[in-house]
Amino acid sequence: MNGSIIVRPAQVGDVDAIFRLLELYTASGVVLKRSKDDITGYLANFIVAEKDGSVCGCCAARDFGHDLLEVRSLVVDPACQGMGIGKTMVNSIIGRLNRERKNWRLFTLTLQVGFFRSLGFSVVEKEIFPEKIWSDCSKCPKYSRCDETALLLEKK
Repeated sequence: MNGSIIVRPAQVGDVDAIFRLLELYTASGVVLKRSKDDITGYLANFIVAEKDGSVCGCCAARDFGHDLLEVRSLVVDPACQGMGIGKTMVNSIIGRLNRERKNWRLFTLTLQVGFFRSLGFSVVEKEIFPEKIWSDCSKCPKYSRCDETALLLEKK
């Protein structure tokens, strides 16, 4: 929790808010477009941040198995940026992983390298995540000209 910010697991009633937040950033290529059905299908991966009772941020942690997870769909309402909401959500995921798993590797592909480095992530080569490349990257419109950086945080 960060002041009046509450981070919690996403619920069915949050799907519209998550969709709205993601749509704010899909046109600029910050996150991949996701349908409401896709969000609903993977709702268990999502957490949301609430400020004054309204969803103002979301983030998902996709589990690829073998203790490899990805931070994805991390967005914060533009009116709430700079309040530490993104950091609070990622730290919430890290805290959950520390409680639930002995070992884990959490990665991201992002344009926000400094943000993730400030959380302890290190830059790595994208090719060490073939699971991601085949499942998502191959469908991305930026696949042949990817401008994102891969970062990794792990607990061994």
